[in-house]
Amino acid sequence: MKFTDGYWQLRPGVTALYAQEAYDIAQAATVDGAGLVVTAPTAVIRGRGDTLNRPVLTVTLSSPLEGVVRVRIAHHEGGGWHGGFELPGALAGGAGAASVTADGGALETGRLTARVSPGAPWSLSFEVDGQRVTGSALRSQAFVRLSADAAADHGVVGNARADSGVPDERTFVHEQLDLGVGELIYGLGERFGPVVKNGQSVDIWNADGGTSSEQAYKNVPLHLSSRGYGVLVNDPGHVSYEIGSEAVERVQFSVPGEVLEYFVIAGPTPKDVLERYTALTGRPPVVPAWSFGLWLSTSFTTDYDEATVTGFIDEMARRELPVSVFHFDCFWMREFNWCDFEWDPRVFPDPDGMLARLHERDLRVSVWINPYIAQRSPLFAEAAGAGYLVKRADGSVWQWDLWQAGMGLVDFTNPDATAWFQSKLRALIDQGVDCFKTDFGERIPTDVVWADSADPARMHNLYAQLYNKAVHDVLVEARGEGEAVLFARSATVGGQSMPVHWGGDSTSTFTSMAETLRGGLSLAMSGFAHWSHDIGGFEGTPDAAVFKRWTAFGLLGSHSRFHGSQSYRVPWMFDEEAVEITRIFTHLKMRLMPYLFAAGMEASRSGVPILRPMPLEFPDDPAVGYLDRQYMLGADILVAPVFSAEGDVEFYLPAGTWTHLLTGAVVEGGGWRRERHGFDSLPLYVRPGAVLPWGGRSDRPDYDYLEGLRLRVFPGGSGTASLTVTTPDGRSQTFEVDRAAVTE
Repeated sequence: MKFTDGYWQLRPGVTALYAQEAYDIAQAATVDGAGLVVTAPTAVIRGRGDTLNRPVLTVTLSSPLEGVVRVRIAHHEGGGWHGGFELPGALAGGAGAASVTADGGALETGRLTARVSPGAPWSLSFEVDGQRVTGSALRSQAFVRLSADAAADHGVVGNARADSGVPDERTFVHEQLDLGVGELIYGLGERFGPVVKNGQSVDIWNADGGTSSEQAYKNVPLHLSSRGYGVLVNDPGHVSYEIGSEAVERVQFSVPGEVLEYFVIAGPTPKDVLERYTALTGRPPVVPAWSFGLWLSTSFTTDYDEATVTGFIDEMARRELPVSVFHFDCFWMREFNWCDFEWDPRVFPDPDGMLARLHERDLRVSVWINPYIAQRSPLFAEAAGAGYLVKRADGSVWQWDLWQAGMGLVDFTNPDATAWFQSKLRALIDQGVDCFKTDFGERIPTDVVWADSADPARMHNLYAQLYNKAVHDVLVEARGEGEAVLFARSATVGGQSMPVHWGGDSTSTFTSMAETLRGGLSLAMSGFAHWSHDIGGFEGTPDAAVFKRWTAFGLLGSHSRFHGSQSYRVPWMFDEEAVEITRIFTHLKMRLMPYLFAAGMEASRSGVPILRPMPLEFPDDPAVGYLDRQYMLGADILVAPVFSAEGDVEFYLPAGTWTHLLTGAVVEGGGWRRERHGFDSLPLYVRPGAVLPWGGRSDRPDYDYLEGLRLRVFPGGSGTASLTVTTPDGRSQTFEVDRAAVTE
């Protein structure tokens, strides 16, 4: 949200009160233990008279975790604040050491130091390992008021649509942190535009906008910098960013109300930032090995019954195309009834028997749900009568007709409503359902009253977290740790602790395939370790070329799903070559399972994602900063999807000797390459000196990885590598491998 008119002036109707100096700096007890409290007047105080009728900003510095500084900027402490996110990793006594000298105040925590200079001009700087990485300078911290006309003008207050539920606000607090020369900014959730956020205006406000828009299903107010730090705005409400797009030498973030709180997170590498961030907000768990296999769906509005499902599964088996999970989308329930959690008896007259038959074929079962209860559902009256649905201020149930006629919204701030919703899921789990696709969760109104009196603006983004947690908790309870898995669309901070998430509604084109990847890269830079997408695109029907290229891409990720809207996504619907491509890449993924499962375990320990943007894995290579058409799968495999029917692709290989995984061709990196690939191939290069654990089976993901295991040693390395292989049942074996003994 832009407040200024060029460098010198404010926009019409905008009044800004800036922190002008650190008038006094004091050590004080804070929510995180020892910290600093700074009084920052909005004018330089030259005499006693200047203290009269003079607003101040109170700036508090503390440390909830080693290497993390909390900054709280308050105009009126008793005024509006949305409250922060749940921070399970925050230490009760804090982790900072505060000091005040004639040179100013300092808060040290691990590798990170925050320094406040005394007097004018205002100066707050952040150092990692003694090197300044960013800071807040003059005209950075401000309390802003908008006139009524300015508040009504969404050209001033934000980039969200006027009817999107973003409330009109009159007061804001903003901060601006310096952008260095050549500094690049990443993250902010699953965003489908350029992966480098410099020059962009971004609103943190969950919306169902599809992948071809500036809106996002998963908004995370966390940005990572190429200079070795991250920043999390600790506010679940509407956060507006201007990343070098208003003050071009700064990142600005603003929130409505009287208080802004943010965390600066130390690197020095992006992996270090994500490790600290996920330690603070929640680490991803280990997900079951079977979930890494292929998920096959009925698609959305297609006609299907048990015979259709059985036919698909039989044909996949006949063609040696391994399927791990069969997913039933919305119409497993009767139309207009979503959700009633009952199988439609017209097409699934024997659900118990059907689920048993699917389990006999060693398949897991996923079913679609959402947090809405349609008026026609038998559960609507039950939920409304018990007070389980979100209400309007007059006490009536909030309803609308988008998606399902007369639908209400389950109020997950009400523990009884949550338990009621979970009871419906337990019945399905007892019936044989193994996991849930938690769709929607973004269309959350702000003109409502929540059971716990929560701020409606706070709940808009946070609702997805409560919804997914309600479902995930039931699965953990029923299936156990390590066996619970979702397929979720919406999320915010902390959502990484309840995987998996998929990329939402894409179209069936190469362009949409590329924007889907950009979304995954931004989400990975926002702390999410597991991610998927609809192979072939969701809207429309892909041509055979798009489907085949997307299949190769989709099976080279943590989780893989065939799913569409109006048409089936079984490969023989396209051509026989699509069947062969599916066979090649599903079998390849099964062979890679010891490697992928290990990457998932690493994510649970460190927060480092399985799909890794190039700047995350090669932060010291200046050539990778803008790359958003390729990625690393784990630490050692570079993937460059092909976005054309002809197979022409350009990609960058970092320095060293790289080996093509499929052909064994050895090439030297350190520059760009142009290649042409058939549908059965793509640039898939193994890092110099890597040792890949190569599985002994290609028919399923959850086998004994130690049986038939090969250790493939690739050229370009030296010395001894230590490699641990862990099986799905928890057995581990560590191997010491001489990299000189190249096998590839």
